Parts: sequence; C-alpha cells; structure tokens
Amino acid sequence: MAGLLGNPPFKAEHLGSLLRPQKLLDKRHAIYEKNESKDDLPQLEDESIQHVVKIQRECGFHAPSDGEYRRHMFWGTFFPSLEGMKEIFNPDIDLFRPYAPDMAAFLEKGHQPAESVLCTGKIKHTGKSSYIDQFEYMKTLLPKEEWGNIKLTLAAPNWYHFRYKEGKAYPADVYSSDKEYFADLAKAYQTELEILYKAGLRNAQVDDPNLAYFCDEKMLQGWKEDKANKQSADDQLDAYIAFYNECFKRPADMHLGIHLCRGNFVNSRHFSEGAYDRIAKKLFQDLQVPTYYLEYDTPRAGGFEPLKYLPKDKNVVLGVVTSKFPKLEDKKEMINRINKAAEFVAEGAGQSREEALKRLAVSPQCGFASHADGNLLGFDDMVNKLKLVRSIADEVWPGQP
Repeated sequence: MAGLLGNPPFKAEHLGSLLRPQKLLDKRHAIYEKNESKDDLPQLEDESIQHVVKIQRECGFHAPSDGEYRRHMFWGTFFPSLEGMKEIFNPDIDLFRPYAPDMAAFLEKGHQPAESVLCTGKIKHTGKSSYIDQFEYMKTLLPKEEWGNIKLTLAAPNWYHFRYKEGKAYPADVYSSDKEYFADLAKAYQTELEILYKAGLRNAQVDDPNLAYFCDEKMLQGWKEDKANKQSADDQLDAYIAFYNECFKRPADMHLGIHLCRGNFVNSRHFSEGAYDRIAKKLFQDLQVPTYYLEYDTPRAGGFEPLKYLPKDKNVVLGVVTSKFPKLEDKKEMINRINKAAEFVAEGAGQSREEALKRLAVSPQCGFASHADGNLLGFDDMVNKLKLVRSIADEVWPGQP
C-alpha cells in the first residue's frame, strides 16, 4: 500500500516525536503526580493528535505521525506487552552498565531510571500489538490513499540488552545465551510487523541511540575495561546487526528506516559523542534497511565522509536542523551542507552529485520530545523548525514531496 505521493522517505521528514500541547502535559502530570483520573485522557490525546496532524499537513509533511502523544517515552510499550517481559520501577542501579552513555549521564546527575523492563521468562508475542491502536487512530484522520505514508516509530530490539550488564538481560535458567534470547525476541518483532502490515502499515522507523553509542570513545573504553563482557564492542555490534536483520524481515513494500542519534532527553540533553566513521561500513552495508535517519546538527556526529560507504540502493535523511534549541539554522548553510554530503555519497557510489542527491532528504536531527516533557523550545519554535525543513527541501528538490 504505497502512499499516493510515492514511497517514503520523502524529501522533508521529521523523526516522529513532536512537542505535546501544554494541556496534554498538564493532564499527564496530574495523573502521575496527583493520581488524577485518567478517564478524559484518551479524548484529550485524540484532540491533540488531530491538531498536530493538521499542523504537519499545513507544513507540507507527507509522512505524518501522531507525535507519539500516547507515549511517555519514545520507545512506547512494546517490551512490557510481551510474554516473558516485565516492567519494573525504580530498578536496582547495579543492573546497568555504568559506561552506557545514557546511564552515565543519569548517574552523574544522581538520577535513577524511572522504569525499565526485564526478561523473566521465555519471550513470546501475545498476538496483540501494543502499537496497533496508535496506527488505527491515525488511519481515521487521513484518506485511505495516504495510509501507506503514516510513520510509526518502533523500539530498538537491543534497548533492554545493551543497557544491562553482561548476564543481567535475562535469567540464566531461561536463556543460556544471547543467541537464544535474540532468537525469541526476533520472532516477537516479526509477529509485530506482520500484525501492523496486515493493518496497512508501510512506513516504520526504528529509533536506536544504542548503535550510535558504538561511536563514543568513552563508552568503548568502558566496554573494554569491563572484564565481565564476553566479547569485544566490535563483536557486539556485529551481533546486534545480525539480530536486527532477523527482527525486521518483512514484505518488500514495507519501508523501514533506522534513526541513530546520540541521545535526547529533558533539557535537550545529549548523551554521547563520536563520528559515524567507526561503524559506517557495517551500518550501511551489513544492516538490511533501506533508509538511515542520521543526526548531523553538530560536530559531535562528525563529518559526512562516512557516507562514502552508502550503497547505491540506500537512502540517508540528513538531520542537519536541531530539534533541541529554538534558534533557526541558516537556510543557505544547510543547503550547502546537504550538497557537501551528496559529494561524499556520489564519490562512494561512483555517481554524480545530482544522482546522489536523489537518495538524500532532510529532517530535524531527532524528535522534539523523545521524553514527553520535550526539549528546550516552544511549540511555535517547533513549527518554525518544521517549516524550515520543508523550505530547505523545496529548494534542494523542487516539486518533490
């Protein structure tokens, strides 16, 4: 079910999560902090989603999302919906790798993860998708010929593996190895995608800061010094890529992209730094996805040189516009950066810059609200950022959605 305008990615994209309206934030805080009734929350979510879909359409975006307005965090509710996985609150800090960049940041500030999910038994999909209701509601807001463009963001498969210390991701009497654990989780993802595909989903995006953490020298040093680790960081990255490829087996007409960033939390905090150079060849050539949504708004992500490894049949959406702060980027400078990126893509693929540009697009560097409370900018600032992305796309790729 391709969208009316063609297949994603479109030339102007965003990363799924959008700032919540204040009334929705106030309601959620009242529920969690004051035990206020949830009875009117679904209606408020519906109204907020209707409004933000209208804004996306007015800004000229053709892969609309619900802004992740029904979620507290960007990864949603997939893991706790599985048999054999249990959500826990105020987890023991000893569970976590202290050098995992997000955990290191929490520990530095004296914070503790509010919730987490642990494997407690054999993992199996229940047959009921925790994402399906979000997608079905979006279908009610758009004509049928546009359902194939709806963007649904999914949790990264390695999310509740990477952050835990070696041997802590699952009980030893349930799984004897990562290979067994990954196999069952991959089957669960395949079932999830099958359910969503049957419902009409054709545009999925996986959000995974963890893969970008393998670019971070502090993380890599911590991994090396951790004698409990059974394999090197390079071998672990290889294992995750193979795991991904099992998880995301899907029909050919289902577009799947992966978003890599270096963390995005309250107060516009990032967690890691490091260029893509270290992982680029494996990321672009071994990971079986057609599209990469890459953070590129600051020097912490490095230069465009790694794009030389991008195969001819793959796309990159360049996140050159920051979603963390309100100041608008210089449009001419952003266009120059996109053209520079195209030169490296062209060099690696033996193409002209014009040919390479056909496989590029532009977006903000990350979501505006990976955490429900959002980044350090206002709703109008976000809209201005979206308009800037659209304006850049219109100049680089005139007449293209």
